[in-house]
Amino acid sequence: MCLTEPGKLDEELDALLRRHARQRVLARGEALYGRGSPPDALFCVERGIIRLSVTSPVGREAVLGLVTPGHWFGEASLFTCEPRGNDAVAAVDSTVLMVPAATLHALIDDRSDYLRQFLAMMGQRYKAVLSRMDDTVLLPLPERLARIIVQMIDAGGKAGDAPVLRFSQEEAAHMLGASRQTVNRVLKEWEAAGIVRLSYRTLTLADLTAIRRLCRA
Repeated sequence: MCLTEPGKLDEELDALLRRHARQRVLARGEALYGRGSPPDALFCVERGIIRLSVTSPVGREAVLGLVTPGHWFGEASLFTCEPRGNDAVAAVDSTVLMVPAATLHALIDDRSDYLRQFLAMMGQRYKAVLSRMDDTVLLPLPERLARIIVQMIDAGGKAGDAPVLRFSQEEAAHMLGASRQTVNRVLKEWEAAGIVRLSYRTLTLADLTAIRRLCRA
């Protein structure tokens, strides 16, 4: 079985895991787990966005990825039996499904087809992290910022002519490995062009088509 998207499982396995999952609701900024915590569950984003990252001793954050609805994560530590290697924090108000580690192993350990799906998922996750590292070096900041905004729009199910996001320029800067001042300068340029409207901790997408176009610049 070849999976096409990191974090996605086939319908049969996805449904099986969901039947054995419980929900956890996270407020924006709340941690799902921290680096070094025990590998006690497999997770799936039901609503919202989960930010996976590592933080240096001096507080600098490197974002490994953003997990959006329908995607499973946290599998690697469950198979290596090692502590979590990253932090997982809600980037927006989120709901996460949790399958306990013991339950997961009971369901899949004797199913080679299920195990192959997880092996493929871990390989694709690794590839996605490498691609994100390349993007950080090679893509211009406006395109990377536009991608984050579009992910937030899609994950939150925002609709209408001018969707409004809860948005922190400081958090966006951390996610992009840039300064807040640089992110603010890009947003100000977009505001002058009529693409967005800025206010305290919110961002109004006045021209959603233009934002999506910036992702493909």
